[in-house]
Amino acid sequence: MLKINVYGLFLCMVLDKFTASTPIQPDMIKKLLIFSGLLISTNFCFAQKAEVENAVTLLTKLMVSPDSAALDKIVLNNLSYGHSSGKIQTKQEFMHSLLSGESDFVDINLTDQSVIIQNKTALVRHTLNAKTNDKNVPGNVKLYILLIWSKEKAGWKLLGRQAVKVP
Repeated sequence: MLKINVYGLFLCMVLDKFTASTPIQPDMIKKLLIFSGLLISTNFCFAQKAEVENAVTLLTKLMVSPDSAALDKIVLNNLSYGHSSGKIQTKQEFMHSLLSGESDFVDINLTDQSVIIQNKTALVRHTLNAKTNDKNVPGNVKLYILLIWSKEKAGWKLLGRQAVKVP
């Protein structure tokens, strides 16, 4: 929001200085309005990407240190959570596996992340490297992950996830 106000102030100052020394030229005003519109839309895209990346970071933290209320807020009720084994979980099954320790992440490191946003949907791809302790059995896992996020009134919510084993 602050960036939009700064650009608006900048545009007003430029127009004020410009019109004080020379007559207003409609062509120049049109160019300035287009330029300011591009700046605002670019900042909006970067802000959305940052919001999605923050949601991914929160989800990752919650997978290491699960919290029922926080998980419930970030995951949609119709979640489809796909494992590299082919197992598909609902929201309730996903949350139960984390909260019960059945799926126990000790540490998660995400690399090679990319974010694509189209309207109210975001696709996030990354490589997940994790230390696990599923059913008290220590292990390591390396997976390619696709996350599907949906923009809701309360922010970005996880709609889908699919994992594939790294060959």
